[in-house]
Amino acid sequence: MLVKQLSAFVENKPGKAAAATAALAQAGVNIRAMSIGDSTTFGVVRLIVDDLEKGSEALKNINITTSVNEVLAVHMDDKPGSLNKILETIGNGGVSVEYLYAFVSRETDSAAVIIRTEDGGSAKAAELLEKANIRAAKI
Repeated sequence: MLVKQLSAFVENKPGKAAAATAALAQAGVNIRAMSIGDSTTFGVVRLIVDDLEKGSEALKNINITTSVNEVLAVHMDDKPGSLNKILETIGNGGVSVEYLYAFVSRETDSAAVIIRTEDGGSAKAAELLEKANIRAAKI
């Protein structure tokens, strides 16, 4: 359930996000999930990739600053209330969500959510979710 997420700080200019994804592609790194949050000058690109070290190196080689965070990768059914059950479980356990992003696989009729908790609460959140029979996403 706990996975490593690569965060990259990319200039908010035309072509910069494409340069980052091109560098990953050229390094043979597969992107499993991605989210971009922006500000006026920089965007934070959050990535779950199949090879964290190669991905980080590829981005550093084009002068993109990266960091690694621990996040939760949680499976959920693709139906109303699934995300709510996950968030209630975490919240009722006293863990606060910093951010999340989700995606759906129509092929398998399932979905996954990536969750970053505040104050190092990932291990506690993972424990709470496992006790509630909420399983890890396979990404």
